[in-house]
Amino acid sequence: MFTLESIGVTFNERKTPKDDYWGEVVSEIKLDKNWDISCLDEITSFSHLEIIYLFHLVQENDIQYTSRHPRNNKDYPKVGIFAQRGKNRPNRIGVTAVELISKDGNSLFVKGLDAIDGTPILDIKPIMNEFLPKGEIKQPIWASDLMRNYWE
Repeated sequence: MFTLESIGVTFNERKTPKDDYWGEVVSEIKLDKNWDISCLDEITSFSHLEIIYLFHLVQENDIQYTSRHPRNNKDYPKVGIFAQRGKNRPNRIGVTAVELISKDGNSLFVKGLDAIDGTPILDIKPIMNEFLPKGEIKQPIWASDLMRNYWE
């Protein structure tokens, strides 16, 4: 067992989870007041960040531990929960790469965060070229189909 505490909260216009159209969503990530503002020093020297957050509305009885059809679409194969990015994960953790728009005090404004209003933020990391995958990225056709409108 371990304990995590949020470092801040997401604010945006998305009040309920939706499967698509996250690309233009602008969110404010507001750090809790107990964080010294210096924790964000030089963050604007990066164009993109990884945001780690909690799917806080997922109920315990909705968590998936086995395989399922992504989005419950029977046209997609059954795949294990660790072979998809659905929200009903065992530890309810989400990770998204976002564009950093600006910083204002203890708030970051980002574009493309697929988290709803009120989502607890667990961590923020800068994206560095050296941490990007090396070589070609491979994925199944169903994943490309599923993601077709995700970032629209």
